[in-house]
Amino acid sequence: MAIRRAVLFDVDGTLIDALAGQRRIWHDWAVQFGLDPSVVYETALRTRPVDTVVELLPGRAPGPLVAAFDRLEDVDSVHGDVARIAGAATLLDALEPGAWALVTSNAEHRVAARFRRLGLPMPVVVIDNAATRLGKPAPDPFLLAASRLGVEPRDCLVVEDSPSGVAAGIAAGMTVWSVNGEDVVPGAHRHYSALVDAVDDICNFVATDAVRAPSGAHGR
Repeated sequence: MAIRRAVLFDVDGTLIDALAGQRRIWHDWAVQFGLDPSVVYETALRTRPVDTVVELLPGRAPGPLVAAFDRLEDVDSVHGDVARIAGAATLLDALEPGAWALVTSNAEHRVAARFRRLGLPMPVVVIDNAATRLGKPAPDPFLLAASRLGVEPRDCLVVEDSPSGVAAGIAAGMTVWSVNGEDVVPGAHRHYSALVDAVDDICNFVATDAVRAPSGAHGR
């Protein structure tokens, strides 16, 4: 009996490019709260918004701080600059709806808004920044995605662009490939400088029956 495999995608920086908007939003948020925008943005690149505000403004109630960020990003998700990363449309259209999920540090409704604008399909399973108590680099979001898809963690491929995302996939016991950068993200089993170069290999991963071996065996 064939054992199903699945692909778990990060969103921002992996499938879509909304980084200009993200930088502007965090700049405006930082100014609002009297913080250094460059420090805020570097922190936000590796954590969920709630984790970012707790780290940068310890001792303050996170709810209003996150709400201020959410208001800025809700507007950007509808009106801000966003683009498909090359290969994303071809890749997602080639995958069966139940064979992939999105695992994002953003909110699902904002991801959906940007995907609609770009004509990208949404999967059956989306794990967003409110789905688990701990976000990346903890394994919790990826493990929840695998559970909802009904796939064993060792039969999942994580496609990521960030160190925290790669660390989360490794901690979940999954195969992890990094994309969209000159250098391999530390810990990734395989690296592609551009997502488009990984399309065929990702599709082949899903199409191949799972082998009962450690996830690292897939790397090269």
